[in-house]
Amino acid sequence: MAFKALAALLSVAALQTANAALIRRATCADGNVVANAACCSLFAVRDDIQQNLFDGGECGEEVHESLRLTFHDAIGTGSFGGGGADGSIAIFEDIETNFHANNGVDEIIDEQKEFVARSGMTVGDFIQFAGAIGVSNCPGAPRLPVFIGRPNATAPAPDLTVPEPFDSVDSILARFADAGNFSPAEVVALLASHTIAAADHVDPTIPGTPFDSTPEIFDTQFFVETQLRGTLFPGTGGNQGEVESPLAGEIRLQSDSELARDSRTACEWQSFVNNQAKIQNAFKAAFTKMTVLGHNAADLIDCSDVVPEPPAFTDGAHLPAGLSQNDVEQACATTPFPTLPVDPGPATSVAPVPPS
Repeated sequence: MAFKALAALLSVAALQTANAALIRRATCADGNVVANAACCSLFAVRDDIQQNLFDGGECGEEVHESLRLTFHDAIGTGSFGGGGADGSIAIFEDIETNFHANNGVDEIIDEQKEFVARSGMTVGDFIQFAGAIGVSNCPGAPRLPVFIGRPNATAPAPDLTVPEPFDSVDSILARFADAGNFSPAEVVALLASHTIAAADHVDPTIPGTPFDSTPEIFDTQFFVETQLRGTLFPGTGGNQGEVESPLAGEIRLQSDSELARDSRTACEWQSFVNNQAKIQNAFKAAFTKMTVLGHNAADLIDCSDVVPEPPAFTDGAHLPAGLSQNDVEQACATTPFPTLPVDPGPATSVAPVPPS
């Protein structure tokens, strides 16, 4: 499985290298320079969604939801059937959004419809494109790749392809392995997406509740705070797939908590703490693999030139005010949890992500 995963990553990397080496760079009518002239039309699409979907280039709710949608569409493949990143979740919205795991994705699908219609892109291409462009607004994020050329889905993905927050670690790892030979380390890397995420429907009484204290920054705080002892529920409590979190206003998924503490993933999880280079590189590699699920990468066109360089982020990880190293639940058996500075001031309380 590990060899297959490596081979898949190398094939995408080889495609990117080959495109750069063999395709003469083209100058678009607007002056932008790209590796392939087929990418020129994407600059106008990018500018449209930056201004009108992402509120002028913010790392806010629509970015979080667009990134979530890339995964929910792409993971719909494997022995269950499904075409992967083919846009089926939007094309067959009336079917797939009724699956329990896709609760709430209809909102971003409906928001994106007008942009898809005027983009000239296939639905699968647009979903992955919007996710990559949105993430570029988040300080500390990697510059994600964009590929085009996916045909539109002709059938919906089946139910039960998207892992649920109440699924066991065994089930989650098996689902990722089935979908694309993702290793446990790659699963952890993909969950770095939760550093810029919030939950609307786990506890519907508190929409927009973040998974860490810095949901507008692509940093390693998510990996810090999931390893802190949970002491409270930010809302009603007792919700399926939710466990106690360490901070007022912060929600913790059962799946995140268990992956942070499982012997197969705990050390990898901890290795992201205060390692900005690793979270960037590992997430980019895992996203690159995910974004082409269901397709032959050699058949796609690399349009990564269109993606802006994300703002830099240089601050280190920290423990939230009011907590200490004593609140860390050590899970990695071989390496101690890093010693981190503690934020000054009163106990940290996390504000919800505001709606657009």
